[in-house]
Amino acid sequence: MTHMPRPLSRAVIGLPVDTARRRLLLQAAALGAGACAAPWVRAQQAWPAKPIRFIVPFNPGGATDTMARMLADKLGPRLGQTIIVENKGGAAGVIGTDAVAKAAPDGHTFTVSLSTSLLINQFLFTKLPYNPQRDLAMVSQLAIAPVTLVVHPSVPASNAAELRKYIAANKGKVSYGSYGIGSYAHLAGAYMSQSLDADMAHISYKGEAPMVQDLLGGQIQMAFSSAQNTKPHIDAGKLKVIGVTGDQRMSVLPNVPTLAEQGMKDDAYRICGWVGLAAPAKTPADIVQRMAREVSTILHTAEMREKVANLGFSVVADTPDAFLAAYKKDAPVWEQLVKASGAKLD
Repeated sequence: MTHMPRPLSRAVIGLPVDTARRRLLLQAAALGAGACAAPWVRAQQAWPAKPIRFIVPFNPGGATDTMARMLADKLGPRLGQTIIVENKGGAAGVIGTDAVAKAAPDGHTFTVSLSTSLLINQFLFTKLPYNPQRDLAMVSQLAIAPVTLVVHPSVPASNAAELRKYIAANKGKVSYGSYGIGSYAHLAGAYMSQSLDADMAHISYKGEAPMVQDLLGGQIQMAFSSAQNTKPHIDAGKLKVIGVTGDQRMSVLPNVPTLAEQGMKDDAYRICGWVGLAAPAKTPADIVQRMAREVSTILHTAEMREKVANLGFSVVADTPDAFLAAYKKDAPVWEQLVKASGAKLD
């Protein structure tokens, strides 16, 4: 049986033989390239391809851990993958954050963490195994965390002016608590002591709960602490609230003025800690943007706003660019507060 040659396509009929051959080779190469590219395109569109890890660099049970788990429960169904919340506590958030900084940048590892480990630690630690601005991609500032300035009922002050007057008149006699060296409670208290030349005593605790217990017992006289820990005692009349940090009043304490409203307009009282979502540096930009959009959609629902407010936070859930801009604005303030406090950790 005689095999007939395959006819040339219409595109090459009538062309010289050499030209026709080149045209056919180019068409074949284009088809081959398309076949090779298709799996890559499918792989890019398949994210997430496996369960996503949310590493929380603190122990279970805290507000950051709770927020990560609330977010994971809503985010998993939207992405079609399980979100695993993994606690890696220790060293003021350094251990867990370092694990994320060194993870594969494939879009399957993130950290839900505080400004402490994502920003402040770079100024606080003499040696840090990661550089947050180099080794991490900021995804979204999930929420800001204004705090309350509270005093023991024995302190004869009900507002910022009265408290400043009391502290100035009792130089060396007033004590304030914090939940660790380099925490906001420590840095803000140290700044207040210096600005009033008050020589206040700093008492550091291993967490907010024991600090608040000593404040309730009168072992210390004042502290900056989250509303989650202080509001029940404020409502019960066991603590007096002087004001809240940040630019706006807290939704859970709407009748309590900010410290700025009371004349304390320094950056030390304007600035707030925050909860942020970050990924390893070099995580693909489209994944970072997608994650930020999904998180924003979830957190801006009325249900999640209320839950976040009950943790003492205010929802932000912004874009990666907005988060980075806020980060760069806050960094010099935190650096100055750390330097002024003299705090250093190895």
